[in-house]
Amino acid sequence: MPSFDQELRRRLDTIREQGLLRELRRVDSAQGPRICIGGRELINFSSNDYLGLANHPALKEAATKAIADFGAGAGASRLMCGSLAPFHQLEETLATFKGTEAALTFSTGYAAALGTITALLGKDDIIIVDKLVHACIVDAARLSGAKLRVFAHNDLNNLKEILKWADTVRTANCGSQTKSPHILIVTESVFSMDGDHAPLAEIVALKEAYGAWLMVDEAHATGLYGVNRRGLAEELGVCEMIEIQMGTLGKALGASGGYICGCRALVDFLVNRARSFIFSTAPVPAAAAAATAAFGILRQPEGASLCRTLWEHIDAFQKLNAAMYLPLSAILPFKIGDESRAMSVASDLRERGFFVPAIRYPTVARKAARLRVTLTASHSKEEIMALGNTLTPLSLQLSGLRDA
Repeated sequence: MPSFDQELRRRLDTIREQGLLRELRRVDSAQGPRICIGGRELINFSSNDYLGLANHPALKEAATKAIADFGAGAGASRLMCGSLAPFHQLEETLATFKGTEAALTFSTGYAAALGTITALLGKDDIIIVDKLVHACIVDAARLSGAKLRVFAHNDLNNLKEILKWADTVRTANCGSQTKSPHILIVTESVFSMDGDHAPLAEIVALKEAYGAWLMVDEAHATGLYGVNRRGLAEELGVCEMIEIQMGTLGKALGASGGYICGCRALVDFLVNRARSFIFSTAPVPAAAAAATAAFGILRQPEGASLCRTLWEHIDAFQKLNAAMYLPLSAILPFKIGDESRAMSVASDLRERGFFVPAIRYPTVARKAARLRVTLTASHSKEEIMALGNTLTPLSLQLSGLRDA
């Protein structure tokens, strides 16, 4: 038998041969449009800090004050040694911002999905997810023990077929001693790797027709869409018809953590049954205070201005790369296919001064590797144009390969 070390090295060799080896890249600067890696300054097009708030003075000041007032750590879970004031202030702010009765924050978005889905569903229930939902939702669905069904990405016909099946299962259980199954649909609003949008209005109509619940992950939409920048659900006018709104505080909000928004009963139930909340030490109070400050900026003219700047950048970049059929979001995927080639292009861009990550399996399907460009409000027009002009020949080449 090989030793533990030998076995792991063998597995790593296999990953390397497949062009899928991942390595941590140390960054010696604050998050922003320019970062320092390996002693070089690179223009950063990899961040989800869409509004450039991660290094905003107001967030840093709020975090510093929270450390002074409440310390560096929370001490234990919020149910164990008390729930610090910054978490309550954040959740009240969140609920007001989202227009819901209540909100609950978690250490990460991953923990929010895991705790919520496993609390709500069991082995007698049914969960239906879009094929491209985040890994945390897939893991939560499996862990819940519910019957898992996957519908083709944004395919409403396929979703309807599965809902018909689920309704048949539920009808068959009526009158029996077996608990009638609950049906939960889960989708993202803006998808993290493709940047495209879910047809939320149509999904809402289907879940209403079949008596299902709906959970929407607005991680990549909160702060960017809608009159109040609540997310895509607000822009499409369906907020009040979504039972569970999920999101993160580490993207457009510039802080960290995950959240669930909804009715008061949902939040109270999660406090009692969401294991990732109950059994986790609370996040650091500084992160909660920073997120609260970020919501304050979103509601001010500065927030509207930052959002407007971001969309101007997106529009300008898309005009340069129209051949790629880019989605209308801050996530701009350049699909390459082959993992090794994607790595090679990303390396070439670093040599030219741009940090753009190559996204590979298992984040995306095998042979679906791509560059994932993300734009932020803190980029300059010159930086946007420089990357666009560098990638234009690549976009035309890839378009030609696709059309051939």
